[in-house]
Amino acid sequence: MALADHLRELRNRLVKSVLAIIVITIVAAFYQRDLVHFLTQPLPKCLPDGHPPAGVKHCAEISTIGLTTPFTIALKVSLTAGVVGATPIWLYQLWKFVAPGLHRHEKRYSLSFLVLGTPLFLAGVVLAYLVMPATSEMLLSFSGDDIKAIVPVETYLDLITRMVLVFGLGFELPLFLVMLNLIGILSGKRLMGWWRGFVMGITVFAAFATPSTDPLSMLALAAPIWVLYFLAAGIALLNDKRKAARNPDAQLDDEQASEVDLTVDAIEDSEAVQAPAPVTAARRDQIDDIT
Repeated sequence: MALADHLRELRNRLVKSVLAIIVITIVAAFYQRDLVHFLTQPLPKCLPDGHPPAGVKHCAEISTIGLTTPFTIALKVSLTAGVVGATPIWLYQLWKFVAPGLHRHEKRYSLSFLVLGTPLFLAGVVLAYLVMPATSEMLLSFSGDDIKAIVPVETYLDLITRMVLVFGLGFELPLFLVMLNLIGILSGKRLMGWWRGFVMGITVFAAFATPSTDPLSMLALAAPIWVLYFLAAGIALLNDKRKAARNPDAQLDDEQASEVDLTVDAIEDSEAVQAPAPVTAARRDQIDDIT
């Protein structure tokens, strides 16, 4: 395909992904109050008398400021639900854009990206939601015992929606590494050789990508990706071993020549050849006349 065709294909895939997100966002808008209630559950809210619930040292009161804030909250929550709910669709569109440039066996591998990508993304979303109560209580503990925390709902929702998206996308990284190995771009040996850099890079990514400043959220994001990274490296090593058993030259670079078999084969015994019959004088004269 020409570059213009690739750009048109990319545009069509993006349009389909955006339309899917918009449709699910519109559906989620009818349930935005339930979604807001669900998202605010991890925040330890104060009781009507102002005291924290049992087993919780610090609590907060949720408030809204501004006339347009409720509309903004509804829009953000619905859009986040649209992105999360349309995960299978935009992952499928991503696969369809990459698939025409792959071989048949590579298409089979890339289809597994769609099958595994959605559960991994949702696993990151669930983890972000589960770690949010401890994150909220830790952040509230910095305010002190004699200070009452009043949290604007839009600020809290910005925090949790960003954590949901960051955790979901972070869980996709090991899957991308496996896909790069399956199509021959990245070897398992190289992945294991770069493990220190990857661990440091994942930690830095978690530190910058996590909206909150507490170390708990950073470790909650970094630790599972560390585990998934080493799992991806192990899968890559097994895949390289399988490729090497089928083709010893599978791991060679494009500039690297394969080994040449210089073994000399044994010479077979010679066979007797029957001598041709002598040419008669009349035949020689006939040949001379033709030439």
